[in-house]
Amino acid sequence: MRKILLVEDEAAIREFEAINLQRAGYLTVQAGSGEEAIDIYDTEPDTFDIALLDISMPGMDGFELCKELRKRSASLGIIMLTARTQEMDKISGLMLGADDYITKPFSPSELLARVDSLYRRVEMNRGGGKGKAGEEIVIDEFTLNLRRRTLTKGNKDIELTHVEFQIIEYFFLNPDTALDRSDILSRVWGNEYFGEEKIVDVNIRRLRMKIEDDPSKPTRLVTVWGMGYKWKTDD
Repeated sequence: MRKILLVEDEAAIREFEAINLQRAGYLTVQAGSGEEAIDIYDTEPDTFDIALLDISMPGMDGFELCKELRKRSASLGIIMLTARTQEMDKISGLMLGADDYITKPFSPSELLARVDSLYRRVEMNRGGGKGKAGEEIVIDEFTLNLRRRTLTKGNKDIELTHVEFQIIEYFFLNPDTALDRSDILSRVWGNEYFGEEKIVDVNIRRLRMKIEDDPSKPTRLVTVWGMGYKWKTDD
């Protein structure tokens, strides 16, 4: 059963979301606060596929909850739900480890499209994707294992979310090639993604913090001005 942790302090909204997700075949476990969500998750660790987190909650808000859940699991799919339209709210959630965000109000079709898309990535990572056992891509000091869905830099393991792994995989399959933001968006989030291209930029920023020696002066994941990004190999 596809299992979702649904965190929303307003009962009516939470029930609306739960009903639509249950109709689509998802098992939902509901929490009315961030603190309750942590208690539920810690009781049943690694049983959830996705967490839907409202940002504006009393006590532990969605940002802090996202941070705590991401500490506990790199494999959990996380979607932020917010009524706010400020740019920094969206960026903050993504930088804390969320995979996607939805701005309220949203339609049931948009909610299900986003959840379905993320669930497919969760399943792909869980099953090891299409790589064969032991299949790896080695570029300079980096090794991407397609079966175990892992990235190492030298002897150091770099923990990646589902989205981050797929972005890195796309670059490793196309080294020294400029990739357009729209191509990255379609490859990772799918052709029917409702969101905006800036989600690509935020994830690139997050990846640079993990892989670059100096994220402010990237030497691997570099910007191609006017187009997008590329993975730069040693000459």
